[in-house]
Amino acid sequence: MRTMRLLLIPVLIWLAACASAGTGKQLGALEQAQYAYSAAVRWGDLDGAWGQLDPAYKAAHPLTAIERERYAQVQVTGYKPLTSESPGEGLSMRLIEIGVVNRNTMTERTVRYEERWRYDAASKTWVVTSGLPDYWGGR
Repeated sequence: MRTMRLLLIPVLIWLAACASAGTGKQLGALEQAQYAYSAAVRWGDLDGAWGQLDPAYKAAHPLTAIERERYAQVQVTGYKPLTSESPGEGLSMRLIEIGVVNRNTMTERTVRYEERWRYDAASKTWVVTSGLPDYWGGR
């Protein structure tokens, strides 16, 4: 009986390691997705940022030509993650502080944006479910 327990311990450790390896891969994929998304936002790559949004969100909120023009009028000067949390399996949230300059008026301001992420098991990628940053406060 004691021998059985001793043999069972390594098996349980191995199973736990295998279970966390999938989570580790998801976390690595999340970090890569967040890095790519933040780079797209920082450098004004609207199409790159739009490409990382949840397909369901994009279908419900298509980007209009006027909205594209509004995003072209701002330059991002800073992108700083403030907090990060994981409210559940396959979910992640980050509070971001973004500095933006209006290219027409040259006025700078800071906005806060809550990124919400979801792991899409079908495509094995993380997608943004909160939409693009709102630099205009809902206006």
